[in-house]
Amino acid sequence: MLTAIIDYESGNLHSAEKAFQRMARERDAGEVIVTSDADVVARADRLVLPGDGAFPACAAELRGHKGIYDAMVEAVEQKGRPFLGICVGMQLMATTGHEYKDTKGLGWVSGDVVRIEPADTSLKVPHMGWNDLVLESDHPVFNEIRSGDHAYFVHSYHFRVADPAQRLAYVEYGQHVTAVVGRDTMVGMQFHPEKSQDVGLRMIGNFLTWTP
Repeated sequence: MLTAIIDYESGNLHSAEKAFQRMARERDAGEVIVTSDADVVARADRLVLPGDGAFPACAAELRGHKGIYDAMVEAVEQKGRPFLGICVGMQLMATTGHEYKDTKGLGWVSGDVVRIEPADTSLKVPHMGWNDLVLESDHPVFNEIRSGDHAYFVHSYHFRVADPAQRLAYVEYGQHVTAVVGRDTMVGMQFHPEKSQDVGLRMIGNFLTWTP
């Protein structure tokens, strides 16, 4: 069993690599590698797409690595490989991002990535720090996770999903801010599970053993 964390030059992957490797050992879930090799992406059993920074820059970097991009799309869309997007990697699953300019996403989960606009003007943007998850689904990645468990966020934009059924969890930050999206073999987390201590590690382990 091989899990590929896709390196498309859009973020520091060290902490994600260590967290996924730790949970793969604990759950006996095979090998985890960080890769920029399209052949490895193509043969991986499951894929992880991280992302830090602005949506347009991450989208451009991903599409600029054409071999990786094509292999990832084929693996997810045609082969049904389990996929996890993290932070901007999750946002890229959307139809369109509206950070700085309108930018086409992967279109895997219908919706738009828009700026967080809390009703309470005392709440600062970016949304940074710990917040309590509100679960809206019994998705397998939530095994042993419950509403009230907290995760670590750093972002100014969030995913406004078109189909409420595809928003699996949210947090309150002067509005409902999407925390987890998903459909079919795909799931995305706005927060950083690798920085979310035991809750994040459990969710990583759940993804590594998920068989949709």
